[in-house]
Amino acid sequence: MEQEKLLREVAEILKKLDIPYIITGGIAVVVWGRPRFTADIDIVVELKSTQIDRLASELLKIDKDVYIDKRMMQRALFNKGEFNFIHSGSGLKVDFWILKNNVFDRERLKRRIKKNIAGTDIYLSSPEDLILIKLLWYNESESTRQIEDVESILKIQKKLDMKYVRKWAKLQDTISILEELLVKQLRG
Repeated sequence: MEQEKLLREVAEILKKLDIPYIITGGIAVVVWGRPRFTADIDIVVELKSTQIDRLASELLKIDKDVYIDKRMMQRALFNKGEFNFIHSGSGLKVDFWILKNNVFDRERLKRRIKKNIAGTDIYLSSPEDLILIKLLWYNESESTRQIEDVESILKIQKKLDMKYVRKWAKLQDTISILEELLVKQLRG
């Protein structure tokens, strides 16, 4: 199975089950920034405990060679963490992140952008929110991949709402990193 096909199938399941979601991570970077390899699909979901059984059941229908653990889904929901769906035959993985009940996560869910990808409507993180979450991930991990992703989005997206980005970067204490990247971009 190819990544794009799996993305479409999962998006269709989430739509069918009325589970709000945002595609983030490497897939969103490919849309808003530079093309790059990503080994997984990152999806933030607003999942309710009553939806776990149906979501697991629908995901299991994708192929005979898949893995999902309902206990891990329940634990992720309780801890506001993540659970995985693995398509073993292709080695593809979907990381489902539970939407946190904070102002930023609620805002980025409201600001998601619908894009048609290969005939399916998919909800992506806005480029501004992708920058902000990448800055947060960089703060936690110091992974240069996060910075490279932010730089590519800043370079390619010419109509970013920088007032919004700066406001949240200040609130998230990542403003110094953002300003450093903006100065670097100006220098070329």
